[in-house]
Amino acid sequence: RFHSKEYVDFLERISPACAEQYENLFAQFNIGEDCPIFDGIFEFCSIYTGGSLEGAQRINHKVTDIVINFSGGLHHAKKAEASGFCYVNDIVIAILELLKYHKRVLYIDIDIHHGDGVQEAFYFTDRVMTVSFHKYGGLFFPGTGSIYDLGQGAGHYFAVNVPLQQGIEDEDYLSVFRPIIGQVVVKISSLKL
Repeated sequence: RFHSKEYVDFLERISPACAEQYENLFAQFNIGEDCPIFDGIFEFCSIYTGGSLEGAQRINHKVTDIVINFSGGLHHAKKAEASGFCYVNDIVIAILELLKYHKRVLYIDIDIHHGDGVQEAFYFTDRVMTVSFHKYGGLFFPGTGSIYDLGQGAGHYFAVNVPLQQGIEDEDYLSVFRPIIGQVVVKISSLKL
């Protein structure tokens, strides 16, 4: 389990019809403009998270070696709060499932925003390496993902951030992406647990 029970219970109960009743919890769970309450919020979260979890289970049981969840990838949600239009972090839940059968997981995030929720979840472990290529600087959301954010404790050097400037062209992106991912794969493949 990744998300706190209190937060999941809140998501299960909340709807626009009863929002006033739970308004005192909005700040605690970061509910607002970027993460509004809507009808069917818990069902929505259950469906996309279930897809990612099912995909991880299929990989674990060698049913397939590739899965895609076009509704998933909500990488900003934290343990006990929504963030950046993300309510449940299906990626973290899928990675936790993969860790039941695999010693390590390499997570590569190529969204324009830093994968802060995933990085935060695994910042202190050497079992998951997070690599994020993202726009960085100024007031750009979420404002995290500095090249100096490397992980801590056992997770030191298991967070790799590649902050990019606005307007990078495809060729330039690939000239950065390919060598970095190549080195990351070599490094993580050589590690013993």
